Amino acid sequence: MGILKFIIVGAAVGYGINYITKKNADGRSIIDDLAENAPDWFDKAKQYAEDALGQVSKTAKEAKANF
Repeated sequence: MGILKFIIVGAAVGYGINYITKKNADGRSIIDDLAENAPDWFDKAKQYAEDALGQVSKTAKEAKANF
């Protein structure tokens, strides 16, 4: 039973790699799109984290002042 699971997982990983590296009609793959957009996503996530940290800090200061 263990070897069957190993074969199924291996086939799924192989298919997934083939799918994300396959070129579209415009000659680009999913990996190409991810690599191109990753810096923008990183900047957005960093800004979101800074905003969330600011809100938590503000709430903590208000809670401390009311305590």
